[in-house]
Amino acid sequence: MSSAQPTPRTPVLEPGFGDQPLLGCTVAVTADRRRDDMVALLRRRGARVIEAPTRKLVPLEDDTEARAATAECLRAPLDYAVATTGRGWRGWISAAEGWGWAEELQATLARATVVSRGPKATGAVRASGLREDFAAASELCSEVLAWLRAREIARKRIAVQQYGATDPAIDCDLATELRGDGAEVIAVPVYRWNPPEDRTAVGRLINTIAAREVHAVAFTSAPGAEALLEAAAAAGEDVLDRVLEAFRTDVIAACVGPVCAGPFEAVDVPTVQPDRARLGALVAELCTAIPARVRRSIPTEDGRTLVIQGTAALAGGEPVLLPPVLAAVFGELARRPGLVVSRSDLLRRAWGTRNAVTTAGGRDEHVVEATIARLRTALGSDGDLIRTVTKRGYRLAVRPDVAQ
Repeated sequence: MSSAQPTPRTPVLEPGFGDQPLLGCTVAVTADRRRDDMVALLRRRGARVIEAPTRKLVPLEDDTEARAATAECLRAPLDYAVATTGRGWRGWISAAEGWGWAEELQATLARATVVSRGPKATGAVRASGLREDFAAASELCSEVLAWLRAREIARKRIAVQQYGATDPAIDCDLATELRGDGAEVIAVPVYRWNPPEDRTAVGRLINTIAAREVHAVAFTSAPGAEALLEAAAAAGEDVLDRVLEAFRTDVIAACVGPVCAGPFEAVDVPTVQPDRARLGALVAELCTAIPARVRRSIPTEDGRTLVIQGTAALAGGEPVLLPPVLAAVFGELARRPGLVVSRSDLLRRAWGTRNAVTTAGGRDEHVVEATIARLRTALGSDGDLIRTVTKRGYRLAVRPDVAQ
């Protein structure tokens, strides 16, 4: 059963956010391939973006060749499709999701006779929603070849998911052998995933997720998702537990398609997925899912509506982006609308993170007073929504029926 979170298809946008529904929100991008495209789409919609590719995509063949081979598979019905490795098969299906060809490729493969080379390839085939007609127990391509040769394969269209160089002393070159038998072979190159170029950036992202300082993390490939979980595990069991708990509660794991979401489903982490496996659709899904999760609307005493979303605030005019500490203080006041929040509570809660600020004499309640003054200035005409309660603290000026 899928663990994708149901989300409304159309975001309810408050006046003022306009075409920037992600204003005030932070989204991490883990993709290597087409990263610039996704970052540009997210920033155009107002998001603050953290870039931390979790894998370096190194094609064994040119990327354009893999896409061309897939297009050839879709051009006419396939008679056979051969899965040679689990990771390679997942990579192919995942790439098709990114190209927007997932449904068409799924239908084409479903009509073909699917052959897998060993249990890992078989598992990947089944995970992609297909069933194998034959699985080689030995994990040798020669066993797959023998099975195919027992059938009439001359002039048959056969897609072979390649997995790299083959040692002829151990096994056969399946594509070459099948062509020698008169088959029309479409060799589909796969990718080799290397460790990320910037491991430090991945480490920072893991800490950011664990601290719940990011609203969503976007994934465009199953290997990329696996790599993040592996890096969290390598940092320590307690770190992995905190990352998983963050994804299960406050941080959205956004995946381009079901194959990409597989590593999260395996550890019971819910995911958000678009209806169509494309980057643009994934960003559109985030524009719905994040505001639905984090945006708060609070009626004020004077009839305005205060909207808070991440580090963005809006009460009348244009939305205001607040620095992290100011946003943390404002968020604490909004968490208990209308109620008095003491200086000591604000100090403990708003500064109890990596965004903590200190003064030469240490943190004290004077820091809170100075921060409230800065917050009122940043909010401009809406700064009057923050009321001082003498000797007690501060509150938001909200309608009495809203106060809890």
